[in-house]
Amino acid sequence: MTPRLRSLDAFRGLTIAGMLLVNDPGSWSYVYRPLDHAEWNGWTPTDLIFPFFLFIVGISLALSFARRMEQGASPRDLLRKVVTRAGIIFALGLLLNGFPHYNLSTIRIMGVLQRIAVVYLITGILVVTTGERAQRWIVAGVLVGYWAVMTLVPVPGAGAGILERQGNLAQYVDQVVLGAHRWKPDWDPEGIMSTFPAVATCLLGVMTGRWLRSDRPAVEKALGMYVWGVLTMLAGVGWSIWFPINKNLWSSTYVLFTAGLALQFLALCYWLIDIKGYRRWAWPFEVFGVNALALFVGTGLMVKLMGLFKVQGWIFRNLFLTWAEPINASLAYAITFILLWLFLMWLLYRKGVIIKV
Repeated sequence: MTPRLRSLDAFRGLTIAGMLLVNDPGSWSYVYRPLDHAEWNGWTPTDLIFPFFLFIVGISLALSFARRMEQGASPRDLLRKVVTRAGIIFALGLLLNGFPHYNLSTIRIMGVLQRIAVVYLITGILVVTTGERAQRWIVAGVLVGYWAVMTLVPVPGAGAGILERQGNLAQYVDQVVLGAHRWKPDWDPEGIMSTFPAVATCLLGVMTGRWLRSDRPAVEKALGMYVWGVLTMLAGVGWSIWFPINKNLWSSTYVLFTAGLALQFLALCYWLIDIKGYRRWAWPFEVFGVNALALFVGTGLMVKLMGLFKVQGWIFRNLFLTWAEPINASLAYAITFILLWLFLMWLLYRKGVIIKV
């Protein structure tokens, strides 16, 4: 049985810590540019967080499925687990979206947890029912097919090939299917069409998980991930001449670019932690990484409750703005929020509590 990869826990935890940093400033009016999303085309460090997480989901799925099959699980057992887990995660996303009022006429159907659920469901089914070669072709087909559809299929009233926020095919499909149930009246970054290339992100993670399970020497695994990461990233950059790197559209180039960066970053973590044994620096991220879902749901509820009772604004004004410039006070608030949740997650970690669905 493959031992638990501490580097993967650290990578997951670092990604979650990044999510908390960018999602929970003291004020959205004061945010450093790298801690905000690109307005449309292009990327910032913030735009790496979600694809990194889906990439990690793919790795974890490959490792988990292999371990359960070694323990005697059948394909039907795996599928049952995938469907159940995806349903729970999707439901948690809906509960967070609607809390506390649950206005069913406008509740946002999609969202971060919902995308994770759908991507996990589709990827899990593909891993159980298809082989490695077929999955490579699926990734290639999805990336090329999405590019073709987004650039060649005409949108009523707008035409074909429009990749701006208004008039693109993904926006039109969400408008027709989701209607008022979107993040904003005219757009949803976790919409329907962009979920398909997100599956490709997860499948690339699955392939990486298989590579990590192989019998190759550890140094060769790290070097292989790094080299393939560089090549994949460069492929995304080169293709972006025709299909821009864009998180909102989850463009095919965004898939390649972010997967390439994720491979390089994981290679570094793997070399430092699992090969060289430098683990102490990664301890806070391991604490976050082993209970990622509980952390996401818990912080989401806390933020909503603090907003509901006007607590967040009071804390920011009276405990942070009194001693720092607004933009630094906003950053300090986010860091304090991370440290608070690190302590709460440590309470679970030291008792060996891992909350799973």
